[in-house]
Amino acid sequence: MTLHTSQKPPRLAPFSLRLTPEERQQLETQAGGMPLASYIKSVVLADEAPKYRSRRKPPVAEQQLLAEVLARLAQTRHANNLNQIAKHLNQGTLVIDEELEADLKAAVAEVAWMRTKLMEALGVQS
Repeated sequence: MTLHTSQKPPRLAPFSLRLTPEERQQLETQAGGMPLASYIKSVVLADEAPKYRSRRKPPVAEQQLLAEVLARLAQTRHANNLNQIAKHLNQGTLVIDEELEADLKAAVAEVAWMRTKLMEALGVQS
C-alpha cells in the first residue's frame, strides 16, 4: 500500500464565530480581497499572534500550606471573638479579665502563625 504525499489531512467540523455587523465589516476590510475564513486563519495562526498563558497552578506544597491556614481559620472563633471585643471596647463596656487576656493572647498567636504560613506559601521573606 502506498501513501501519496499530496493527500491532505481530513478537515475537522466547521467552527462558527458570531460577529456584530460592525465587527464583520472590519474583518472584511482588513482581509481585502482574501476570503474571510482564510484571513482569520492567517491572523490567528500567525507566529506573532498573541499567546495567552494558562494559569499556573500553585505548587502542591503551597496549596497544602494554604489549606492548613484555611482549616485553622475554620476551627477558630477568633474573628467573632475579636468583633465582640471591639464592640465592647467601642461601647466602653470592655472588662479585661484573665479569660479575655488568655483569649487575646491565643488570637494573637493564631494570627501570627497564619501570617507566617501565608508568607511561606507565597514565598515572601518576613
